[in-house]
Amino acid sequence: MPHDLHQLLKEVADEASFLRFVQALSEDFEEDRAEAARRPPAPHEPSPLGWENGTIGAFLERGASWGEDTQDQDRSPNPWHRCASILFAGKFYE
Repeated sequence: MPHDLHQLLKEVADEASFLRFVQALSEDFEEDRAEAARRPPAPHEPSPLGWENGTIGAFLERGASWGEDTQDQDRSPNPWHRCASILFAGKFYE
């Protein structure tokens, strides 16, 4: 079942909602891998569900890069939300 990751990200306010978001992000990745196996994307195109970074290394590196690039812009007082935003960015940030 697809998740609305944007909505779940908005709802991150505490540890429990952060963990729900992380689980949904994981499921989104697995759904993406299955869909990409059925319908491979063209070279240099994002995968079916928009994953630009398909390895754990690329995912973590790009999330960290986004975090560094936005540390002066994203002033969320909630560290759980900030952490979820960094992980979400690992999906698409290049």
